[in-house]
Amino acid sequence: MLNSTKIGNFIMQKRKNLGMTQQQLADRLNVSFQAISKWENGTSYPNIEILRDLAVVLDVSVDEILAGSEKETDGLSYSKAGIDITYTDTIKKEMAVHLETQDPRVLNGLGPFASLYDINFPEIKDPVLVLKSEEPGSKQKLAMEYGYTDSICHDMINHLVNDIIVMGAKPLAVLDTIVCGNAEKDTIKTLVKGVADACRENECALVGGETSIQPLVVDSGVYVLTSSIAGIVERSKVIDGSAIEEGDCVLAIASNGLHTNGYSLVRLLMDKMPQIKLDKIDGMTFIEQIMKPHTPYYPALKALFQGDAIHGMAHITGGGIEGNLCRVIPEGLSAVIDLSKIKILNIFKYIRSNGNISDDEMLRTFNCGVGFNVVVPQNRKEEVIRHIRQTYDCYEIGRIEKGEKKIAFHGRLEWV
Repeated sequence: MLNSTKIGNFIMQKRKNLGMTQQQLADRLNVSFQAISKWENGTSYPNIEILRDLAVVLDVSVDEILAGSEKETDGLSYSKAGIDITYTDTIKKEMAVHLETQDPRVLNGLGPFASLYDINFPEIKDPVLVLKSEEPGSKQKLAMEYGYTDSICHDMINHLVNDIIVMGAKPLAVLDTIVCGNAEKDTIKTLVKGVADACRENECALVGGETSIQPLVVDSGVYVLTSSIAGIVERSKVIDGSAIEEGDCVLAIASNGLHTNGYSLVRLLMDKMPQIKLDKIDGMTFIEQIMKPHTPYYPALKALFQGDAIHGMAHITGGGIEGNLCRVIPEGLSAVIDLSKIKILNIFKYIRSNGNISDDEMLRTFNCGVGFNVVVPQNRKEEVIRHIRQTYDCYEIGRIEKGEKKIAFHGRLEWV
């Protein structure tokens, strides 16, 4: 049973020991001084959302606040190191809500040491697991700074799924990791919910993961995200580019912006020209444009995986078309890309102009409007374009020819 008077006296004594007024403590916690007064008078308790921050300010543990006294031992404790088990347990309980799934293949929830997933697929004769890990790069720093906490989760999962579907895989299960200096409950809840929602949109399940609080390694307020995925594909239906042949067409599927690449350069531009943050491009501010979540391509492509209409696919991330499409082009063949056919988004035109960036640098750093490439036979081109255009813009930008250089650019990017 909590003793409000004892808790109040403990808070007051610790505050005074630190030489703080009620108003100064209130300012540190972003609450009113009346709230501090009520706690110290024993007429109310600090709520669970503020307990962790209060403990940090007073240099005690949450357990000690709730007990109204310091622990008898002067020895070291996990709480004094910055990790309070009582507080983190409340966070875990809230996580469980977002890990609930209707997927019958997920055999357990939050709590066990590891996640169980049923991989019995009678319809797949020779199943192959497709595995990948991903993180949203330096975009996550901007996301935390400008309030795109939920959005960055969609970036991470959409990027992750896009990386495995290039092989024709169906996404199954995701494990996420959140590393932070201190666990703010609302932030953790938003991150876990964002990851879970993004997984559902990609027809897979968030089955578990890890929240690692490292106060002596990561600064307070910093969150580092990463995740891993397992997908599945029948061995005979793996799409790895080996079917690509001379005469095939190279199609582009539109991106919606930067996706998750090029943010180190963009942050440098923002440091040099901070005024651009509120500049408008296509009716949205610069920040809104660059923080659009990474486009998810699985819904637009999944129906094409079962036939023979796709010979190869590439997810256009860091390195651009040249650095990614080359991964699936067989030896002796060349993807000849007509740069003049690329539909460059206005956000890239804006970045190039304000940063005085060369075309070569733009092509290496950004997707420039092409988020995904699909290589298809000539006689299936119209069918594939028509299907993808139900979801995203899709158009031809090149063809496969004999050659030693896997990617050959012809023409020039059209910036006007």
